[in-house]
This record gives sequence, C-alpha cells and structure tokens, in this order.
Amino acid sequence: MWYEVRIPPWQICLPLSNLPYSRLSLSIFNEYSLYLSTISFNVHQMKNFNDENFLLQTPTAQRLYHDYAAKQPIIDYHCHLDPSYVADNHVFPNLSKIWLEGDHYKWRAMRTNGIEERFITGKDTSDWEKFEKWAQTVPYTMRNPLYHWTHLELKTAFGVEKLLSPATAREIYDHCSAMLQQPDRSARGLMMHYNVEAVCTTDDPVDTLEHHIKAKKDGFKVKMLPTWRPDKAMAVENPADYQAYIHKLAEAADMEINGFTDLIAALQKRHDFFASVGCRLSDHGIGGFYADNYTPEEVDAAFKKVMSGQMLTDGEISRFKSAMLVEFAIMDHESDWTQQFHYGALRNNNSRMMKLLGPDTGFDSIGDFTVGENMSRFLDRLASQDKLPRTIIYNLNPRDNELVATMIGNFQDGRYGAGKIQFGSGWWFLDQKDGMERQLTALSNLSLLSRFVGMLTDSRSFLSYPRHEYFRRTLCNLIGNDIEQGLLPASEIDFIGNEIIAKVAYGNAKEFFKF
Repeated sequence: MWYEVRIPPWQICLPLSNLPYSRLSLSIFNEYSLYLSTISFNVHQMKNFNDENFLLQTPTAQRLYHDYAAKQPIIDYHCHLDPSYVADNHVFPNLSKIWLEGDHYKWRAMRTNGIEERFITGKDTSDWEKFEKWAQTVPYTMRNPLYHWTHLELKTAFGVEKLLSPATAREIYDHCSAMLQQPDRSARGLMMHYNVEAVCTTDDPVDTLEHHIKAKKDGFKVKMLPTWRPDKAMAVENPADYQAYIHKLAEAADMEINGFTDLIAALQKRHDFFASVGCRLSDHGIGGFYADNYTPEEVDAAFKKVMSGQMLTDGEISRFKSAMLVEFAIMDHESDWTQQFHYGALRNNNSRMMKLLGPDTGFDSIGDFTVGENMSRFLDRLASQDKLPRTIIYNLNPRDNELVATMIGNFQDGRYGAGKIQFGSGWWFLDQKDGMERQLTALSNLSLLSRFVGMLTDSRSFLSYPRHEYFRRTLCNLIGNDIEQGLLPASEIDFIGNEIIAKVAYGNAKEFFKF
C-alpha cells in the first residue's frame, strides 16, 4: 500500500530514520533538487514472528483467541505419551531426550536435510550431537509446521524467543536442559504448566495399566486415562506374531483361548478391566474399513487356521477383521465408550529401514485407499442393530475430507446428544495450519463446526501441548476473518466466542467424553 505525502522543503533534510515506518522506499522525482517536496513511501507494517498475535490476522481474531480460547484447559483425548513417565514423574536429562527421541516428524526432516542416520537414531552419537544436527535443520524447515511448532514449544515451555539455529543451539540446549531439572518441568510439571485437565494414552488390551493406577493413587491432579487399542488382536497377517500375541492375551485374561468365541470373551474381560480404570475411548489404526459379510463359522475357522500357523487368504483376513470391528464396536456401545478410527496411512514403505528401526520411525505416507462404501456399510451394520457407539473418524488423505464430513451426517442420533458421530481433527500429515483449515472448512460447510470436539496432540512428547494453541489460533483466525468480512455477524461475537470458540477448544470435549 502506497501513500503520497506533501512535505515542506525545509523538512526534507530530516534523517530518514526519524520517519515512523518499518519499511521505507523513496521515489525522488528530481534527484538533484534539495527542495523536493514529494516523497512516496511504503507503509506496510510487517507482523512479528511468534508474538502474542501469531497466526491472528485481524483484531477480531485476536479478540476471539485472547478472550475466549487461550484461557481454556486442555483435554488431550488422544496421545501416545509413555504412562510410566507420568507415574514416575520422570525428569528428562536434557532437551534431546524430551524433544527428539521418538519424534519421527523431526527425523523425516533431518533425513531430507541430508543428516546421516547415526545423528538421528544412532547409538554411537551423543544427545548433544543429535540436537546440534536438529538445530542445523530447523532454519530449512521454514513453511513446514515443524518451524512453527519448534518455536512455539521453546517459547511456551522455556521462555526462549530466539530462533533456533547453529548459532543459538548451544545456548538454547543448555538453558532448556537446565530448566528440565526443575520440578515444574518434569513430566507432571509440564502437564500442569500447560493447564492440562485430562490425557488419554494409547494402550494395548494386554497392558496392566499399572501406571494409570499409580498416578491416580498419587492424587495427581491431571486425569491420565487409558485408551483401548486392540489392533494386535486382529493383525492376523503374520501367524507367528499373532500366536505370540494371543498367548499374552490369554495370560492377561486368565483363560484359555481356543476359538473365536473364547477370543471375544477374553477381550471382553480386558475391556471391562480398562473400564474399571477409567477408560472411555477405543482407538483403531486401520488402512481402511472392513465390512465384508461373514458367518460365525467362517471367522472361527479363520482364527483356528492362523493359530495353527497357516497363512490366511485375503478374503479370510478381510472377513475376520470385519467381524472383529463389529465385536469391538458392540463392546464400546455397551460400555458407553467412544470409538475412534485413524485410517488411511500407508505404513512402513522403506523395507530396509523397517528391518533396521522397526515401525513408527518416519517411513509412512498418505495412502489412497477407497473407503466410502465400506465405511458406510460398517456404520450402517451397527446402526441397524442400534449398536453404533459415539464415533470419531480421522482421515489421513485430505481428499476424503468431504467424504467424512458428509458420512457423519448419515448416522447422527439426538438420543446421544449433539455430534454423536464426529469428523476428527487434522491428523498426522494434516495437523498443520493448512490441514486444519481444510478440515474446519469441510466440517463447517457440511456439518456443524459448533459441535466439534476439537484438537488433540497425537504425540509422544510432553512438549507437544502447544499444538492445542496452534489449533485454537487457527480456528480463531478463520472465524475472525469471516466476521471482519461480514460473513458472520459482528453483533454475535459473544455468542461465537462462548458457544463456538470456547466449546470447540474445550467444552465440547468435556461434555462429549464425560471424563
């Protein structure tokens, strides 16, 4: 934006630095004249990076965030935190341990930046050497959400406002590592620091849940609740691995498992145990939905076949998994739980690195599975029996945003309150500003944004809670811009702030999950 201003000739000699503009561009029509009276300059004011109005482009967005969203507690209803760290109130020895271990987002970026694997997951390099390589990578992550998350986490957890780079790496590493030794930066201390009210970890049916029980007995203010994740109970592709798992399940349930009926009975016992420890959610990581027709005899035969060490056919696998998803959903319905489905990941693409490092180490991508028909058939099979529990569906391919946003409308049921079936927040590759905005827009256009249960971290790190802030700022900016443009009434800003912003940030999750 340009302005032309008339200035008396005697003021031309004032130092240009006295002019109150952050960027100055002069156009001098007569460069030889000392009496020039016309100066044209650019008055564009650049926003500061990562300040109190980060991501908030308008005054209305700023008001929505600061007045209605920022103060809300956090309900992190899906994460992968290690429960033992909470139970033991773990103290992290340095910044690398809390920030880099297990974070495949950062690992992928470092590999892309040309960092050798030994500085990422290697055993022969020190924590400082790994951090140093991460600091080298950070400046090159601009426009990747890692750049935003990195500096939000440094600022909100440690008060560090400097940009992370090789020049600042040692100072930041030493400062943050020292702060991590303080009681208010332990595992529990960080949860309190971020105003966390509840977290739901991800747990296998054979887990003892001893750490959840201990944290509760200790009187820890933050609720740490388990989430039932029975993926291994239906992973029949590898007979040897499946046999080993079923033996663990039989031991945990204290019963023999000789057929499909026994399998479901054992899982039900563990499901009941999880409920006794406060579990309110299940979660399933699937490529796509399974909705084949099957008979009890077919799935029992498939179970016995795999337990004898034989490989199942594709049809047998699909029918078995179809039956398992139905049985899991019925358990959840009877216990008044919420079932979650994270679908669409194409996992372990790099077979060499899979052998070296195992799963969840940064070699997964977005899949392009066709899911609509099976998703509909699965949900309808349960709804027709009146056995469909509260459900959250997270897609990994943004292509499916409108599919999911319209699918959830087919199975809403006012007997369960508002938003029984939810379109989950942007997940994994989509939990950045663009992915969030696309999910929020699809949900707004095709369902009710006002009934959305909001954000989660899906993280293994105790420093990931600013993702809730990132989401809240993105939400407030989106709606604030609508108000500024006259697409929503400015007269309703208090309603929007209290009934949409505050509830999507916190209130809807609190009521929906009934923790």
